[in-house]
Amino acid sequence: MTDIKKKVQGLDPNITARNVKDLAEKANNNIYEALVVISKRARQISQELKTELAQKLEEFTVHSEVIEEITENKEQIEVSRLYERLPNPTIIATREFLKGEIYYRYTDGNENNEF
Repeated sequence: MTDIKKKVQGLDPNITARNVKDLAEKANNNIYEALVVISKRARQISQELKTELAQKLEEFTVHSEVIEEITENKEQIEVSRLYERLPNPTIIATREFLKGEIYYRYTDGNENNEF
């Protein structure tokens, strides 16, 4: 699993307007194809982040018999806040798409495209 946190350092977490023509040029002048590629990559990134966060929070899990006993762990809170501050997976995927870091192919075997 890649470390997405290092990958997105310096990336503005705010949504910015994109030129649709730039997206379409990267996908054989087909905006719908570009959006499908970006959305599928965003889902992958989202799943990776979710898995990574769950693994890190699992370290802080305390298994006890008493339900009322709840303790705050400052390290756990910091890990959660770090993941909350990361840019949206769609923003990350769009950046990867525009930089040509995404490889995709058709499943029917007629066309292969590499960015």
